[in-house]
Amino acid sequence: QVRLVESGGGLVQAGGSLRVSCLASGRTFSTYNMGWFRQAPGKEREFVAAIRWSRANTYYADSVKGRFTISRDNTKNTVDLQMNSLKPEDTAVYYCAAGRYGSTRKDEYDYWGKGTQVTVSS
Repeated sequence: QVRLVESGGGLVQAGGSLRVSCLASGRTFSTYNMGWFRQAPGKEREFVAAIRWSRANTYYADSVKGRFTISRDNTKNTVDLQMNSLKPEDTAVYYCAAGRYGSTRKDEYDYWGKGTQVTVSS
């Protein structure tokens, strides 16, 4: 069982930066791939970024590539998403997810946090 709690969301102007974090409970955190997804009002939840348990591989949606960076610290049970050059279209609730074989699809993840709101003003 893995419990996930996101933090760090907020309001930022376009072009600004924000860092969201996810704290996981459970001793097996280091064996899970971790992902960030987001959901804007009226839209489906979409993939943003993912990182393998070994940190050897990272994956990004085309819409955030070059602007967002995912990282994890297996000693602290945390996974972060650094978001730079934010755009109004990045406004959404951001969710952290954990899955043994998770990569870019929602159905590959078994555990989800409750999300944190990120709002980018123009």
